[in-house]
Amino acid sequence: MNVRRLIPTAAVAGAVALGLTALSACSSSDAAEGGSDGKLDVVASFYPMQFLAEEIGGSHVSVTTLTKPGTEPHDLELSPRQIGGLGDADYILFLKGVQPAVDDAVAQAGVKNTVDAAKLTTLENHGSEVEGHDHAEGEEHGDHEGEEHGHEGEEAGLDPHIWLDPVKYAEVAEGVGKSLEKADPDHAADYRKNTESLVAELNTLDKAYETGLKNTATKTFITTHSAFGYLAERYGLTQEGIAGIDPEAEPSPARIDEIHSVAEKNDATTVFFETLASDKTAKTLAKDLGLKTGVLDPLEGITDKSAGADYIEVMQSNLAALQKALGAK
Repeated sequence: MNVRRLIPTAAVAGAVALGLTALSACSSSDAAEGGSDGKLDVVASFYPMQFLAEEIGGSHVSVTTLTKPGTEPHDLELSPRQIGGLGDADYILFLKGVQPAVDDAVAQAGVKNTVDAAKLTTLENHGSEVEGHDHAEGEEHGDHEGEEHGHEGEEAGLDPHIWLDPVKYAEVAEGVGKSLEKADPDHAADYRKNTESLVAELNTLDKAYETGLKNTATKTFITTHSAFGYLAERYGLTQEGIAGIDPEAEPSPARIDEIHSVAEKNDATTVFFETLASDKTAKTLAKDLGLKTGVLDPLEGITDKSAGADYIEVMQSNLAALQKALGAK
């Protein structure tokens, strides 16, 4: 288990107590009243949740995110001010299992309108069959070959990367829309309209992936971060993770040998890395195998290096990258 990612609950509770001393009496205000500007004060845990809140909330919400652009979300540590400030939020949107520090802080905050996106769709266990991979206690192995997941804090090894599947992300969007309608009924009609618009965009994106990846020379792609289990399953692909759940982790010699065999057997052409992690492992492996490298963005944070300005654009870039690597016809 990667202990640097874990924040003891006691420490979080202490930070909450420290932060709450600085809060004003408005922390218990009715969520529907919103902030001083009349908008609903929404706190999102990281970019995929922020995007949903902004797209669905529109002009009626003021969204802040706990994870700054360019920060690897799994490693996030919250300041006492951030933790304490959660109690002032009118609405919190997070995804349990991605950020242990956030999970603990949200539980302590006690905000009435708190939404866990993991409960708005069905999570699956995209376990690992990679030999030599160290699983945290409580993680389980699934039946999907070559896929690795299991961030600390996940329950029963369930994969939280639902936003990388446009269909599941649309299900989450619908749930978020309904929860915002309840939190702020005065603007329910607008939330409903915005939700319908976003779901339509996601359905279009889904069709583009389905069509674009239907006929390819190979179905196997290699990536440093095994975040694409849902995407692979949705569109009939096979994800081969180099080192598993940690994008910075060094793969074992045994896993390197396995990747060599997989690449040759399945005519893989590209080793993908991501924008928020080092490309060292990917480039080294690609050089050894005589393969190319490319970027497949897990969309955990938008940065200047991202191949697009928002979720839709980056997902379109990911599709183009997969089509090129898989030899789409």
